[in-house]
Amino acid sequence: MDVELSAEAKDKRLNRWVAITVVLLSVFTGLCNIKDGNIVQAMQQAKSDSVDRWGEYQATRTKLHIAETARAQILVAAGASPSPPAVAALASIDADIAKYKAETPALANQAQGLSDRYDALNIHDDHFDASEAAISTAISIAAVAALVEAFWLLAGAWIFGAFGLFMGICGFAGLPFHPDLLSTWLG
Repeated sequence: MDVELSAEAKDKRLNRWVAITVVLLSVFTGLCNIKDGNIVQAMQQAKSDSVDRWGEYQATRTKLHIAETARAQILVAAGASPSPPAVAALASIDADIAKYKAETPALANQAQGLSDRYDALNIHDDHFDASEAAISTAISIAAVAALVEAFWLLAGAWIFGAFGLFMGICGFAGLPFHPDLLSTWLG
């Protein structure tokens, strides 16, 4: 009877550790999923804004090219002594050309800044993706540890869980750590 009680107590102790592990990792994963969802929304907004800004940049460059072409055509048509309407048209076109030349660098900088923001957010999204994958693996291993009553499997689950917690903390804290090898292999 003593043998049965100690074996039963051992099973309960392992099951308690598994249960605590699963609860802690599940709660952390839930919090990470909320933050990751917000990051994905910010990434979508940054990408949309970047595409819009690049489109505006391209349109401004196209208008610049059209204005420069129109200016050249007016000069060719006007000949050596442009008429007063041609001079007025040239002045208007010169103002447009100056405006477009002034706008394009700012638009390019804004578009590049939005692209850079997307890339920075993507690193944190990768943190949360790696965290979720490692923690899901840890929970699965912990479940198997409970079924086969093997503490060494639970220890393996803790290793995966620790990596998942680390990656999640990197995502929350904005730490620069990035598992390039893992991202390249899985991406």
